[in-house]
Amino acid sequence: MKEYWVVFVGKSVLFRKEENNSCHLLFEERLPQDIKRSTDVFRFHTSDGKTINVLQTEEAPENSGYLCTGLRESYYCLSEDEFILAGKSWELFYWNRHTRYCGFCGAATLPDTEISKKCPSCGEEYWPLLNVAVICLIYRGEEVLLVRARNFRSDFYGLVAGFVETGETLEDALRREVLEETSIKIKNIRYFDSQPWPYPCNLMVGFYAEYDSGDLHLQFSELERGGWFHRDHLPNLPQKSSIARRLIDNWLAKDCTP
Repeated sequence: MKEYWVVFVGKSVLFRKEENNSCHLLFEERLPQDIKRSTDVFRFHTSDGKTINVLQTEEAPENSGYLCTGLRESYYCLSEDEFILAGKSWELFYWNRHTRYCGFCGAATLPDTEISKKCPSCGEEYWPLLNVAVICLIYRGEEVLLVRARNFRSDFYGLVAGFVETGETLEDALRREVLEETSIKIKNIRYFDSQPWPYPCNLMVGFYAEYDSGDLHLQFSELERGGWFHRDHLPNLPQKSSIARRLIDNWLAKDCTP
């Protein structure tokens, strides 16, 4: 019976390129012989019964039928379902490798369920954890606030974002992050959508908000530059795979008004 083999070369994902130029994750009865794994195989099942095997190799096979690209860039190669599956596979693979030992007593953990572990010594349980982050498109009439964070790898502008802290609601975290990074206050916060962000284990929660008050002063320890941009004169935008881009595109279509 065929199963999925989600193979990572380092942090990049390996897939096949078919004769019609479509790309797919490996769906085989067994791991192809020309792929030499460098880690143990982590196995789980999806809700619809698919068996997923995840592993890592040091080098891509020397075969023109394979392609290898970064996980984010695979959005432009794979179907949406396989792109999501590749991200989930990386999150579980990362979790499995980082929970080999109990954080309380140091004993080696053992599998308890497909996606949980238990310490045989002290009984502590380990489940995959998500870091929750909020991201917000802030608009002022026909203008949108766009910023360039210092950790951006290419020359584009994105949206204000940050991680939720202990004891905060999503909305509280959003108000705090916006105030810390830009010195402005926002109002009329409205939920847009959420997106798994497996780099490595995040969940992005997107919102719209209107400018309320304050002068823009950037937190330069986090942001390189930023400002208000009219919808007709925008800088380079994030990739279409990101929730930031979907927020912007939806705003440009004027679908975010109350």
